[in-house]
Amino acid sequence: MSLLDDFHIKNGRKTGLSGIPTVRFDEFSRVVAESVRAGYRLVALFGMPRTDVSGVDSGPGEVLRLFAVLGHEVRGTLHILGTSLSRTSYPAITPACTQAHMFEREIAEQWGVVPEGHPWLKPVRFHMSHVPGRDAWGRSSRAEIVPGGCDFFRVEGEEVHEVAVGPVHAGIIEPGHFRFQCHGEQVLHLEIALGYQHRGVESALVGGPDKRTIHYFQTLAGDTTVGHTLAYCEAVEALADCRVPARAHALRGIALELERLANHTGDLGALAGDVGYLPTASYCGRLRGDFLNMTALLCGSRFGHGLLQPGGVAFDVDDGLVGELRRRLDLTFRDVERATNLLWNTSSVRARFENTGHVPPDVAEALGIVGVAARACGLNRDVRHDFPSGIYRFAHIPVSTAQTGDVFARSLVRWLEIQRSANFIREQLASLPSGPVAARCGGLAPNSVVVALVEGWRGEICHVAITDDKGRFARYKVVDPSFHNWTGLAMAMRNQQISDFPLCNKSFNLSYCGFDL
Repeated sequence: MSLLDDFHIKNGRKTGLSGIPTVRFDEFSRVVAESVRAGYRLVALFGMPRTDVSGVDSGPGEVLRLFAVLGHEVRGTLHILGTSLSRTSYPAITPACTQAHMFEREIAEQWGVVPEGHPWLKPVRFHMSHVPGRDAWGRSSRAEIVPGGCDFFRVEGEEVHEVAVGPVHAGIIEPGHFRFQCHGEQVLHLEIALGYQHRGVESALVGGPDKRTIHYFQTLAGDTTVGHTLAYCEAVEALADCRVPARAHALRGIALELERLANHTGDLGALAGDVGYLPTASYCGRLRGDFLNMTALLCGSRFGHGLLQPGGVAFDVDDGLVGELRRRLDLTFRDVERATNLLWNTSSVRARFENTGHVPPDVAEALGIVGVAARACGLNRDVRHDFPSGIYRFAHIPVSTAQTGDVFARSLVRWLEIQRSANFIREQLASLPSGPVAARCGGLAPNSVVVALVEGWRGEICHVAITDDKGRFARYKVVDPSFHNWTGLAMAMRNQQISDFPLCNKSFNLSYCGFDL
């Protein structure tokens, strides 16, 4: 691991591609696996085809370049490692590093390169390979690819049965397919198949940035507009050496925490509804809207569309608006506190929340789970604390954790974060820096790479931008927190009653479109 110790970068800081350590694949695989065992986490693992990028040495027989981004949360450092594949297959990393399992499936699907020995190689989003004529499953270019059209594990035996749920659900919910293997009411295994909303966002970003680029991020996951747009802005600003004004940093932080408040409040209401506790469910549905309306005060959009831009923010606030935001925040928080106190003080609710959907800490660590789901297992994992950027370099929010890893813990972490996000916003509104809210961003540095991490309301958002000789995006990798966490939901359902699935699912509340890209 001295290889990693010799080269590290900071969140939101660019570096030249030529400086990234590039090693043989066997060394690459060993370093990734050993680093994760030593306490690092696999933040991203992705492929990049041969392109006009001077910092990447493409040999004559190169099929694909692989990059791994590893993070050490205690040290607050990020590390990038590269390797070159000269064949359309390679020994899978997953058997030695569980955190690579979904990334390697994604690489196989995107580039037609097979990780040999992967324990369950299946498509991730059900689309054709980006390389015509090269498919990891040998499918014809004329084959019809249907999301969910793949093999599933099957359990056979007396009283064992299979339950298929989705992709069409009885509610206002995104499409996804869930395949349960059950013994009576007990769930032995759950597999999740997504990809129904795959739009090809990463491919569309190549060659940018252009006028369309920011709109992709504003709609990548509709409930995380601020989180994904902030990660994009920080990546562009790093590549352009753009210095963002302090007032803009503060307004961005306010918007990000308002997004967290709205979604956490809505989730607590939905969890109450899933166990039939209507008082909190009814209150929180309205209160979520009150937080969204505060974001609308900032920019005219309840979801934050048009607020963030590279260089800062597009809208400023005056003293009158600051006062109105503070007034609304205090009133809404007071009502949220009352609504959630009803939840915690109702024994029938706690009986359903406690010991349901338990994820052990070692499982969460092995899978690389992030965000609320990780902190509910006792993992002290939060980008705002571990890899701070923007306003979080100067204003700190305590990490909210619980220990039991069940539905109750995931609910409790949300409530703790509601309190701390509200306090953060109050502090920022009381001490907004003076000055401009935007700076001009110039062209992007060529042959460079940047990793931008943001703690969205679901967890860690990772954007990796690589530029070519002309300063355009040669590769743009997006890792939504749901990419790490869907497997966590599957593990939470092990040995649970199948009737607990709606409650467990809502306690994670993962993004389908953020996963599907």
